[in-house]
Amino acid sequence: MASFKYYTLDVFTNKAFGGNQLAVFPEAEGIEEEYLQKIANELNLSETTFVYPPTEPSCDYKVRIFTPGQELPMAGHPTLGTAYILATLGDLYGKKELTMTLEEGVGPIKVDLVIDNGKPGLITMQQPNPKISEPFGDRASIAKLLSLQEDQLVPELPIQVFDCGVPYMIIPVKDLQSVESIKFRLDVYDELYQAYKIPFTLAYTLETVDPQNQVHCRMFAPEAGVLEDPATGSAHGPLGSYLATYEILAQGDIAFTSEQGYELGRPSELKVEIQKSGDEISKVLVGGTCVPIGEGVLKA
Repeated sequence: MASFKYYTLDVFTNKAFGGNQLAVFPEAEGIEEEYLQKIANELNLSETTFVYPPTEPSCDYKVRIFTPGQELPMAGHPTLGTAYILATLGDLYGKKELTMTLEEGVGPIKVDLVIDNGKPGLITMQQPNPKISEPFGDRASIAKLLSLQEDQLVPELPIQVFDCGVPYMIIPVKDLQSVESIKFRLDVYDELYQAYKIPFTLAYTLETVDPQNQVHCRMFAPEAGVLEDPATGSAHGPLGSYLATYEILAQGDIAFTSEQGYELGRPSELKVEIQKSGDEISKVLVGGTCVPIGEGVLKA
């Protein structure tokens, strides 16, 4: 029976027991392929990552990401949290910054880390530029999915899928009270998935709990075995791209802080920056901080 070290941490928070939970296996070679999904299901965190030597020459590590229900081609808090653990296992003495490139299912992902007193501080990932689908027309069904009335959605903005590595349906909601009242209906989701193959969904409003933040959101991913996620980095590239495309916060480049996870008792903060060249989005950046929680040994 082999032993494999793993670390747990909370991502997109500066306080323990906030943000989004993650387990990282920094040396996953030797774990049987058939066990990867079983381990993620056993740990039952939002995601678990397994780190390998890279197969792409331009990358420093290869990372595979699993929810309790499936493997993902890319994800935000697992990318940042894995970079945090890999950095802390290295020599950070005297360093002010560090850059690493992670090989994920969507290709190389560049990650920049600010080093503060020998520990990683702000960590920022660059996500692929967005792919944008046509607006989704059945607004009544989306309102029903969230247990809202259609007039609680923002009428002048589309419901639309943006994809920066993982597709998300972005749903603009009028106010904070409406977002807080959402009850995600799995029966309606099953109908919509069968009819339209709708992806994970993110509902947002510009009203926030913390006045220092600019956006409040909730994300639901039942297909991945995660009914609601407390902090979703892979959704915030699409969200930022949506806001920049429709010039909701400002024209041109935008930078904002989004809050998530309040309804789950795990407040999270995500830093998003979108750069534009003319009308086109040229760079998508999502960042945050991490808090180490624990470590253990898996015997398999």
